[in-house]
Amino acid sequence: MASLSNSLQLKHGLALWCPHSSSLTRPHPSSSIRFRSFHRNFVVASSSFSNDNREFVIVGGGNAAGYAARTFVEHGMADGRLCIVSKEAYAPYERPALTKGYLFPLDTKPARLPGFHTCVGSGGERQTPEWYKEKGIEMIYEDPVISIDTEKQTLTTNSGKLLKYGSLIISTVCTASRFPGKIGGNLPGVHYIRDVADADSLISSLEKAQKVVIVGGDYIGMEVAAAAVGWKLDTMIIFPENQLLQRLFTPSLAQRYEELYKENGVKFLKGVSIKNLEAGSDGRVTAVKLGDGSTIEADTIIIGIGAKPAVSPFEVVGLNDTVGGIQVDGLFRTSVPGIFAVGDVAAFPLKMYDRVARVEHVDHARQSAQHCVKALLSAQTHTYDYLPYFYSRVFEYEGSPRKVWWQFFGDNVGETVEIGNFDPKVATFWIDSGKLKGVLLESGSAEEFKLLPELARSQPSIDKAILQKASSVEEALEIAKASVLVEQKA
Repeated sequence: MASLSNSLQLKHGLALWCPHSSSLTRPHPSSSIRFRSFHRNFVVASSSFSNDNREFVIVGGGNAAGYAARTFVEHGMADGRLCIVSKEAYAPYERPALTKGYLFPLDTKPARLPGFHTCVGSGGERQTPEWYKEKGIEMIYEDPVISIDTEKQTLTTNSGKLLKYGSLIISTVCTASRFPGKIGGNLPGVHYIRDVADADSLISSLEKAQKVVIVGGDYIGMEVAAAAVGWKLDTMIIFPENQLLQRLFTPSLAQRYEELYKENGVKFLKGVSIKNLEAGSDGRVTAVKLGDGSTIEADTIIIGIGAKPAVSPFEVVGLNDTVGGIQVDGLFRTSVPGIFAVGDVAAFPLKMYDRVARVEHVDHARQSAQHCVKALLSAQTHTYDYLPYFYSRVFEYEGSPRKVWWQFFGDNVGETVEIGNFDPKVATFWIDSGKLKGVLLESGSAEEFKLLPELARSQPSIDKAILQKASSVEEALEIAKASVLVEQKA
């Protein structure tokens, strides 16, 4: 996503990091390597290790860990063999809920655990803590890994536990980018949202809040703002860009969403910088001080300015300096035999666009985890072929006058054609060198949403002039679909 202005422009908000590069920066083992040869020393008759299950260890308890666990179970390789080490107090859950249903007003049936444990987000079984026990999976909670010894195949946790592994999957997700403490980033009333504890803390503030300021006009900012006005709170979004979600939305599309947010009571302050956050006599945040010296009152502030891959204990396995994260190949193998990385922290070959990417999205977390485990446990050797996908669902609480749900597939490069009046549908098509590269659809039907990945993956030749003449979103999608059929018959 650095000469990203003409590639996938999703670097911070939607967090698809894709520089133009067709080769990985580190050598990887050949895809013909048999991974079972890497399970060297997991059977150790020693009481010095704190985990009983040592053949496979997953570090990190996010979405990817839950889907990896399910895949181990499906292959009959979890019971007595798999251990998951997490910094959180909860079994893996569907993290997108935290900025959507979890933040709904308390009288509108907000989402709560155990309702959104993995793998319910993809229609699978709800994997509660009891599920892991039943499947013989060892869980270590609230004890993050702080170091690794790749020669001895051991991990050390924050509490001092020494863990042994045969094969290791790193799935440590991301941490929120924070304002420095010296400008008020750690004041009471200032919130970041990456996990359940963060969301609970924010809800506590929302219950007492009057004036809410969200810093950041991307993915998180838009979703949190939509939730905050549901609480009937004075809500403002502040960001330095000139439009919402600049790395994906076209200016006209951003304007449509901004108008909708304004209709719901959200205020905007665009193109500004922040000097610091100010505190009152009680130490709590009271205002945002802008670069021009003016102030915006706020008793609750949410910072949504991106995230960083949590890879510090694992630098020894090889990082990608361009996109961040741990360098892997198309089977999610790192440069160290027997160690894999998936989800947010994996810098992997984005096969269909011939470049390296790091994707912070639940869909990639699920798919990468499943692909990695299947490659580890079976003879699967085909490389990961991911189609970039992002979505957002907001204003879905009871009593909301209009629900918003958009999906995007593909690559946002080239020229755009926008069809529809946002009543409620609108579609944006990205066309580069005569090829359809990406498509975003708001308020589509199930059948229309299902068509989007087919269009983006097929990249059919399409006549821009004909598409522009479409009188409706439905007609535009039919034109695009017909272009795919023409190429299939050719």
